[in-house]
Amino acid sequence: MLYRVEGIVIRSMDYGEGNAIITLCTENAGKVGVLVRGAKKVKSRHAALIQLFTTGEYVFFRNNGGLGTLNAGEITKSHHPLREDLVKAAYASYACELLDRVLHDEETGSFWFRQLTACLNALEEDKEPGIIINVFEMKVLQAAGYGPQLDNCIVCGLDKPDEELRISPRLGGVLCRSCRHNDPPAMEVSPRALKLLRLFAALDLTRLGNVDVKEGTRAELKKIMRAFMDHQLGLKLKSQNFLDQLDKYNI
Repeated sequence: MLYRVEGIVIRSMDYGEGNAIITLCTENAGKVGVLVRGAKKVKSRHAALIQLFTTGEYVFFRNNGGLGTLNAGEITKSHHPLREDLVKAAYASYACELLDRVLHDEETGSFWFRQLTACLNALEEDKEPGIIINVFEMKVLQAAGYGPQLDNCIVCGLDKPDEELRISPRLGGVLCRSCRHNDPPAMEVSPRALKLLRLFAALDLTRLGNVDVKEGTRAELKKIMRAFMDHQLGLKLKSQNFLDQLDKYNI
């Protein structure tokens, strides 16, 4: 059967001599793999279509839900500036790898196509990359069934003043003073950071404007969200290791 889809390249790998296999996050056909013959050869007309972050219209033939074979394609947005900037490329790669690893084929669709599109556009527009990724991570956690409980204590269910709360990535939400003994290593969380986490949980990336966040709060949010990702998903991502290296050398 012949398919015509709008998709974003979230993974690209060499296959055989001169070929490539790309994974697309599509608007209406889920997550699909497509073989692109001759894409790595000199002067290939499909070379630009296999680049990571590329958004385009892809026409491919596929039988019985297996790997597709590209017939034709047309780029609608190359996201070339992302690939030219080391930091932007690192964050965009992390978003793509995270989406690819966490969500099954049938779970991707128009929502995730819109979220990833908004994420890549925001990175390209020089919005704060850490905040963009924190919102994206929150959406992934929610989609995977691990969205944190941020309004009431996860143990007793009571709504307590923010100043009394800590946050437990292991238990998956906030803890009041009376329930802290359930997870002694629970992290301190400032009222400002908690307010932003609740905002991240309530909106999606298509509605994210320019959020002015102080450096200290950005660092706090990053630490909390990393802890949630490690405890709840436990993924080992190559792109995350690279982001860690950027942090280590203050790049």
